[in-house]
Amino acid sequence: MSPRRVRFPTAVESPAAAEPVPTVGPVIFTVDLNGSPETIDLSGLPCPRLTRALAAALAEVVSAPGTLRDRSGVRYVVKRIREFVEFTATALPDSAADLRLSDLDPDLLDAFETRLIAQYGEKSKEPYLTMTYLVRLLKTVHEAHPDAFGAAFHARLGFTSASAHRASKPLDAYPFPVLDALETAARDDVARIRDRILEGEKLAATGRDPRQHGWDRLENVLWYIAHHGPLTADDASYKILRPWGGREELNGRLHFTARDLVPFLLLLACQTGMEPECIRQLRSDCLASPARGYVSIAYVKKRAPGSTHKTVRVADGGSLRFPGGVIRLALRLTKRTRELIGSDALWCDVGGHGRARAPFDGGPQGWSAVTRRWMSEHGLDRLADRDGAPVALDLRRVRKTVKSRQYLRTGGVLEDFASGHTRPVAAKHYADIGAHEETHDQAVEAGLTQALGVALAPPVVLSDNGDRLDAGQAALTAREIDSALSGEQDVWLASCRDFFASPFARKPGAACPVPAWGCLECPNAVFTSRHLPSLLSFLDFLERQRKEYPAAEWTARFGLSWDRIVHGVRARFSTRQITTAQAIAEGGGDRLLLPPSFLEVIA
Repeated sequence: MSPRRVRFPTAVESPAAAEPVPTVGPVIFTVDLNGSPETIDLSGLPCPRLTRALAAALAEVVSAPGTLRDRSGVRYVVKRIREFVEFTATALPDSAADLRLSDLDPDLLDAFETRLIAQYGEKSKEPYLTMTYLVRLLKTVHEAHPDAFGAAFHARLGFTSASAHRASKPLDAYPFPVLDALETAARDDVARIRDRILEGEKLAATGRDPRQHGWDRLENVLWYIAHHGPLTADDASYKILRPWGGREELNGRLHFTARDLVPFLLLLACQTGMEPECIRQLRSDCLASPARGYVSIAYVKKRAPGSTHKTVRVADGGSLRFPGGVIRLALRLTKRTRELIGSDALWCDVGGHGRARAPFDGGPQGWSAVTRRWMSEHGLDRLADRDGAPVALDLRRVRKTVKSRQYLRTGGVLEDFASGHTRPVAAKHYADIGAHEETHDQAVEAGLTQALGVALAPPVVLSDNGDRLDAGQAALTAREIDSALSGEQDVWLASCRDFFASPFARKPGAACPVPAWGCLECPNAVFTSRHLPSLLSFLDFLERQRKEYPAAEWTARFGLSWDRIVHGVRARFSTRQITTAQAIAEGGGDRLLLPPSFLEVIA
């Protein structure tokens, strides 16, 4: 029996095993948001490999220092993840179940952004914000799995938006009177909160245990709150507490309420210009290095990777006009609440149900409703914004306004203004805003005027005996002086050195093409007392034109000529010479002093 040959398949011939679809279980995980857990459930989504990769990236981003640390922000990103995964499954229905990361195509991201723009509109920031978070998560996936994406898709992650219109307009500042009104209202309210709590503490010190001595005395109720914590629904019936305003108002006599946080945060924002999220996250040990009326506020800016811990030096003192004093007052008034919950958060309050809390450690939930109510109570929502609409409180705009005032005070010098930012960020987000448009226009106009003044020599003015009255450096020959005094080269407003050697001529030897008031700007022009009547008549004409044109248009048409006459020529002559020339001009009449070519222009 002949031997049989057995042939085993090589590794190349062996069919490649399919990449298993993850089946570890439902995509549910919990993230820690400053001590407050948040459960995220992405179960039931299609495209399991993509879903799990994005979920892992989200967990990593939340755990790292950065902007995604509040509950509302995390929930927003979870919603966007759901939308992208469901969009991907719809776009690739045949391969959704076993879709690999390497199957993702750049066109998929662009198509998703196009759908967002169609959904929210061209002017909405939602498409750009969504793409910002999505691209960030996909970059995190790539860092964990460098070979997962194809080269084209990896290259697409190098930029956020494929649409050129995504350049967003920065928030504008409030009008300065609005900022002043907000700061005044906040300071007054902080003073009322201070008086309320300090008075409540005095009353509580005189009270006794209401369980033995009765709930019918206010000081007894406050004694109970001081010794046993805020009142809850189980502590006393509503009917017993109703004479003093109910459970929430009684707790508020010794503790901050959610409403009390608004004026404190607003006042600090107006006084320091700090980032709103940084003010909310201040800790009880934030003050450091007090000296000579100043103190440093230490805070954490989580959206500044590599430089999250920062300080700002502010004024300190025993008044609510000093940021240091405001923070010290807040430390004093929240101490009782802080000790109840064992927190080092500066901002602590007692909710409507009697639970002490550090409300901003899990994100500012319900903050918008509280600020709207506070604005309405103080009548601040009746103030007019830049567009005439009612003012709505936004601490980001408060910061913008403080920065705007600082920008104007420093004269737009970025080195002085860019504190806390890079120069490009300071220029784009805090300098280039609508509130500064008029200032920037005026600066450009002033710069152009200054440049023109440097480029344009002062008028040449001669006395009756040929002496120079101006401060110019251009020298005149004896022939030119004689010609100017004799009048042989007069061109209405001035004498000309050489009418056929004009700097404005199209070719050498040609006659001057601007013989009217262009003389005022011409370096060939020479002015003497003989020309004063014409100049004063023309000046009178310019003044009358102010009534005919808007100020900006008059300046564009006649501003330079007016300035050259008033400051360049008239100022060089004596009062007696000007009086004489004025009388001569009035005696002869304006039209006798104007050349025919000019009469045709103004007729």
